Amino acid sequence: MKLELRGITKRFGDFTANDRIDLVVEPGTVHALLGENGAGKSTLMNVLFGLYDADEGEVLLDDEPVVFDGPGDAMAAGIGMVHQHFMLVHPFTVAENVMLGHEDVRGPAKLLDVEAARAKVREISERFNFNVDPDAVIEDLPVGAQQRVEIIKALSRDASLLILDEPTAVLTPQETDELLGIVKDLRDAGTAVVLITHKLREVQAVADTITVIRRGKVVGTAEPTASQEELASLMVGRAVTMRVDKEPAKPGETMLEVDGLTVVDAAGIVQLDDVSFEVKAGEILAIAGVQGNGQTELTEALLGVVPTDAGNATLDGEVITGRTIKEVLHSGIGFVPEDRTEDGIVASMTIANNLILDVHDKAPYAKGGALQPKVIADEARKHVEQFDVRATGIDQTTGSLSGGNQQKVVLARELSRPLKLLIASNPTRGLDVGSIEFVHKRIVAERDSGAAVIIVSAELDEVVALADRIAVMYHGRIVGIVPPDTDRDTLGLMMAGAHDEEEAA
Repeated sequence: MKLELRGITKRFGDFTANDRIDLVVEPGTVHALLGENGAGKSTLMNVLFGLYDADEGEVLLDDEPVVFDGPGDAMAAGIGMVHQHFMLVHPFTVAENVMLGHEDVRGPAKLLDVEAARAKVREISERFNFNVDPDAVIEDLPVGAQQRVEIIKALSRDASLLILDEPTAVLTPQETDELLGIVKDLRDAGTAVVLITHKLREVQAVADTITVIRRGKVVGTAEPTASQEELASLMVGRAVTMRVDKEPAKPGETMLEVDGLTVVDAAGIVQLDDVSFEVKAGEILAIAGVQGNGQTELTEALLGVVPTDAGNATLDGEVITGRTIKEVLHSGIGFVPEDRTEDGIVASMTIANNLILDVHDKAPYAKGGALQPKVIADEARKHVEQFDVRATGIDQTTGSLSGGNQQKVVLARELSRPLKLLIASNPTRGLDVGSIEFVHKRIVAERDSGAAVIIVSAELDEVVALADRIAVMYHGRIVGIVPPDTDRDTLGLMMAGAHDEEEAA
C-alpha cells in the first residue's frame, strides 16, 4: 500500500500542531518520522488513523483520496497502529485481545470463535517468529511480548501499513533489538511501516527514508546514512553536540547513604526491596531499568513522598527518612519528578511563582513573612532567559506552556539554588536535543561543583553518557552497580533480571 499525505493541517485553537505536511510512504519500506516530543508526529498519525479530523489537506491510499470517520475506517482500509501506550485488556488472553472488536462467531448459537483467533495468532507468530502463546494472559507477559501482541492485532486485520508510535519507550535494549528485527521482517514481507520516534540510533538501524518534523512542519528529509549530528541539526535547526563532554569525576566524601530501604504499598506488595547504595559528593549515580521496577518508589522514598517500612537514608550524615518533604528539600536536595504535571508544577500558578515553590518563604524572596514581588520577578526573568523557557512572559500560567517548557521551569527552579544532592527523574523528557545538551551540561556542572547527583532515566544512552556509576534496578532491587563503560548487552540482561550479582564499581 502506498500512502500519501498532502497539505495536512491540524489546529487546536490557536495552536497549529501540523502545518501543511506532505509525506509519501512507499510499499515495503520503513519510513521514519523523526522529531522531538511535541513536534507533531503523533498528531499527524492520529489524523491518518481517523482519531482526529484534519482541518486542511487530504490522505491518499494507492493514489485514491480517502476520508476516515474513525479508526474503524482506517483499519478496514488496511492501516494498523500500535500506540505508545498499549491498548490491551490485561485479564484477557492474547487470542481474546486479538479478536476484540472484530469477533468471529460460529454455529447457530453464534458462539465466539476463540479457536479461529488462536489459529490466527499462531499463524502470524510463526510467520514473523514472534514466539507468542495465544493462551497467555496479557498481565503475565513482559512488556516486549505485549508489544508483539499489539502488532499481531494489527496484522490480524490485514494491515498493509503499520504505524508504530514510539515503540521502544519501555523496552530493554534486547527487546528493542528484537523489535527492530521484527520491523525489518515486516518490511521484507511487503508491509509499509511508519516509525515515529525521537531516537536517532533506531532510525539509523531500520529506516529506508527519514522525514524530520520540527514544530509541526516538515523541515527536511534524510538518508539513514546521515550522522546523528546531521539528524539532530535538522530536528533543532542548529548544530548540536551529541556527546556529553565531562572530565572524570573526582568523588569526595559520601553525601548520600541508603541502607536497607524498603517500601510496601497499601496492597501489601513490596515495591522497594532492601535497597542499599551510596553516592559521593562530586559523582553521578545513574539508575537504569525498565520503567516500573521501583525507580519511582526509590526517589519518592528519599523525598518523603511515600513512607518507608524499613531502612533509612542519610544526607551528609543527617537522617532524612521520616522527615517532611519540606524538611528534606530544605536540607539541600533538589528534585525533578518524573511526572512534571502532577508533581513538578502548579499549573494554575504563574511561571514566576512556580520558580519559587521550594523557597518562597526564604530570603531574598520573602522578608518579614511577606513576598518580595520585584525580587521574584527579576529572578524569574533571569531563569526564563537562562533556560530558554518559551513563554509570553513570567506571568503566563505554567499549565498553558508546552510540556517541554514546563520541564524547563522545573529544571530552572531545582538547579538555581545550592544543592547537596540532585535527584532527577527523566530530566530531559519532552525536550529537544538542543535543550537536552544544555540540561546535561548543567547536571555535569552540579557534579563538578561538589553535589551528589542521582539520575533516573528511561533512556539508556542518557544513562551511559552521564553516569560515573550505573545502578540497575529490577523488581524493586538493585541487581548490580557497574561502570558506565559496561556494554549494552550486559546492561540489558541486568535490566531484564538475568544478571543478579552486584559488582563493585
